[in-house]
Amino acid sequence: MSAETRPAAAGGPDGHVRRVRLPADRRTPAAARALVRSVLTEAHLDELLNEALLLTTELTTNAVEHAGTELDIEVTADEIGLTVTVSDFASGPVEELIVGVRNEADEITEVAERGRGLLLVDHFASRWGTTYLPTGKGVWFRLDRSGSADAGPDRAAHGTPSSDPRPAAAPSAAAVSELMKISPDAYADDPLPDFATHLLTGLAEMVGAAGGLIRLDRGDGTGPQVLARYGRQPRAGNKLLHVPLTVHRPYAGELELDAAPSAYAGPLAVLAAERLSLHLENDRLRRADVRRQAWLTFLAEASELLAQSLDVELTMALVPQLVVPRLGQWCAVHTTDEWGRLRLAAASHADESVLPQLHKVLAETGPDSVQARLREATRSAAQVPLGGPMEGFAVPLIARGQRLGTLAVGRHQRHRHDPDEVAVLEDVARRAALAIENARIHAERRRVAQTLQQSLLPPVLPVIEGIGLAAEYVPTGGDADVGGDFYDVVPLPDGRWLVVIGDVSGKGVQAAAVTGLVRDVIRVLVGDGKPLPEVLARLNETLVERGGGRYCTLALAAVGPVVGGRLDVSLHLAGHDRPVLLRGGGGGGFVGTGGTALGLLDRISTPTAEVPLAPGDALVFYTDGVTERRRGRELFGTERLREAAAPLAGYSADVVAARLRATALGFSVEAPRDDIAILVLRNEAA
Repeated sequence: MSAETRPAAAGGPDGHVRRVRLPADRRTPAAARALVRSVLTEAHLDELLNEALLLTTELTTNAVEHAGTELDIEVTADEIGLTVTVSDFASGPVEELIVGVRNEADEITEVAERGRGLLLVDHFASRWGTTYLPTGKGVWFRLDRSGSADAGPDRAAHGTPSSDPRPAAAPSAAAVSELMKISPDAYADDPLPDFATHLLTGLAEMVGAAGGLIRLDRGDGTGPQVLARYGRQPRAGNKLLHVPLTVHRPYAGELELDAAPSAYAGPLAVLAAERLSLHLENDRLRRADVRRQAWLTFLAEASELLAQSLDVELTMALVPQLVVPRLGQWCAVHTTDEWGRLRLAAASHADESVLPQLHKVLAETGPDSVQARLREATRSAAQVPLGGPMEGFAVPLIARGQRLGTLAVGRHQRHRHDPDEVAVLEDVARRAALAIENARIHAERRRVAQTLQQSLLPPVLPVIEGIGLAAEYVPTGGDADVGGDFYDVVPLPDGRWLVVIGDVSGKGVQAAAVTGLVRDVIRVLVGDGKPLPEVLARLNETLVERGGGRYCTLALAAVGPVVGGRLDVSLHLAGHDRPVLLRGGGGGGFVGTGGTALGLLDRISTPTAEVPLAPGDALVFYTDGVTERRRGRELFGTERLREAAAPLAGYSADVVAARLRATALGFSVEAPRDDIAILVLRNEAA
């Protein structure tokens, strides 16, 4: 090494000089090569073409990648050689020029003091150097014709004996350029093995290696795998050349060559390893992207499955099925009770024969047991590792600030969970906790709705001598909502019985409140002995004032005691559908006169119809949930109801109600969109 202030430049009338400023983009190396080629042609230095183009490409590519500024390219040629200077405008301190001579070292650590980026320049240039100026910095190299006085020191000048066993002929620039041009097949499904094989073969042939291997560990639990192989297996005692691949975790690997020591084997192996590492990094990033997309798809599907179930037990049983075996060998879901104690809700194992052992381990107690670690995860609300024999980790199930339990997952059979899998499992735990909490909320709403609905219906129908009563009630498909349909049987002060069936508009708590209001007002008024027309009028006034815009349809039937085998019924309809009269001897039809629904107008009309029931006759009351049951665009309708009831003449009230309920539900495969209420009144006199 020696220091100069400028690279040697040719002057005089025989010199050829070109200067150009180029932008920092991917087309700059090609433009620089074109400039160098034109100067070499003018100066008749064609024998330097390959080396000059290779080194120019190296310098301009490095400058574009690392400086990111415009580049000044200066090419100077004379009759004995060529000098190329590549300068950028990146800021840097002013330093003296460092000049290098042709490299003769064997060890890669001695090849280039300025780093492996200038390895090719260091190898092929007669001289080269770097310069730092106030406006930027640059690199230059000099190529001389062979045999010229300035070609640099030869081996004899360094005292190298003629019997040196190293190859006399160095790889040409064209050969190195061809080696660096080897690329993966862009259209192959897995191009890396073929690419690595071609690269290793070219490298081994260039340095005269007897064999070589490229090993790669992708961190997927399979360990190091042979990606490419060349030649024979290395013999015992041979000193092998090992070059690690510069890849990021979880990838790891190395290039191994069975080659005789030379000045070129190490540096060229490093170049080949770096080129391979670049494509391995692309493969790692591509696989990571594909894997993350797969995880996103998995999480989306898991969320959809968890959201479909509003049953607490089913939701908890679904979580281990989602996790095993994709994310672990086993999985267990524990929930906390009101006292904070953990209870095993669901568990699964990839090997079902091991499931009893898993249950046994999960049930063990003690300071070092799985139960103790799970309690720690619940208390700390953080991830906790689990030791043997069921190794893995546990994460808490937390939703809306409430700690619901834990999700424990066992490690894979061959490797531990990687960071991506841990993140996915934590996300699964969050989604599972939210699904469990939603299912619990829905279950609580369902219990409240069922309790409220039951409070609006009589627990049992009264047993009346000579009169048969039966009722069927089917709530709407959304069992967390309270319907407005109701029925009741109330004793009258005069010894008769009042049969009531009604339908309040809408659903939910407000409809239930109005339903309760209607039932209570009817019971109070009839208990005071008010006539039925007055009861309906007073009830209409109440709904207009306090109904909140809701209305109600009612059917009231005052049923007298059986006298002489006949049962007298006084029927009042307030906007309700007419009941079906089934004659004991067969046949049936609609009876009664329609009136005005309650809660809509200040004044109503509720005509009275007297319907005598002979022994075996029956009246079938119903709500619009029966007649408006849908099958596509088709309605069940009143006529279909009459036709379904006609063959039931002569049957008991229980049979009639049950058969009509089954017929209405069987009309469509869909869940009922409205409540279904059926009330049957029958003359049971002998």
